[in-house]
Amino acid sequence: MTYRNLIVTLEDRLAVVVVNRPDVRNALDGDTTAELHRALGEIQTAGVSVFILTGAGDRAFVSGADINVIRARGRDDALAGINSRLFSAIEAHDAVSIAAVNGYALGGGCEMALACDLRIASVQAVFGLPETGIGIIPGAGGTQRLPRIVGMGRAKEMILAGTRWDAQQARQAGLVSDVVPHGDLMPAARRLAARVLERGPLAVRLAKAAVNAATRLPLDEGLRYESALQGLAFESEDKIEGTTAFLEKRPPRFRGK
Repeated sequence: MTYRNLIVTLEDRLAVVVVNRPDVRNALDGDTTAELHRALGEIQTAGVSVFILTGAGDRAFVSGADINVIRARGRDDALAGINSRLFSAIEAHDAVSIAAVNGYALGGGCEMALACDLRIASVQAVFGLPETGIGIIPGAGGTQRLPRIVGMGRAKEMILAGTRWDAQQARQAGLVSDVVPHGDLMPAARRLAARVLERGPLAVRLAKAAVNAATRLPLDEGLRYESALQGLAFESEDKIEGTTAFLEKRPPRFRGK
């Protein structure tokens, strides 16, 4: 596929998706959001197991909508949930998503990172949800995902007081798992992706589904769901291969079945 606002690279079971609008800090407009949906579909069709999301240039990961656009929006725009639907699609995707945060991740950019499964940051990264400062709220998952990741108190500080976190503060809060020198961000993201790709593909998909369900289901229901997914794993070819390889002291050759 060809894209105007993205650079999408497919490398066997790994994909790299770059939001390529550095002149506007990689802002998410309607066209870019539509292209990201297309990219998620392309990644699914290609059988990709891990994709890395990042922004072009050195200043911004992804920024939210232009303030002039926000000023013109009304109730129906909010209820349409354009960015919210995109971020939910990222969260629910079969492939593991890694946010490689290379600069400012404010508003919608922060919410996009929150929707990813794994997050690492350059030392230049800055995170924030500044929406209340212009009279609105984070409306694409910020009020829901951030408390689940960093806890209620820290989330309220960022949202209600407009606190911004640098990369080290984000790591201390648990928002990102690692902070690396700016030039090492993409190599570090690739190393993290390689670690995921070593695991059983089916097991990773099932485990991701189970962990995501933990935020939505009561414990008893979550445990039943976990057991059901484990039942699928126990009947898989990958389970036989993985356990056999462990006993034979060799690397497994998973097939994702």
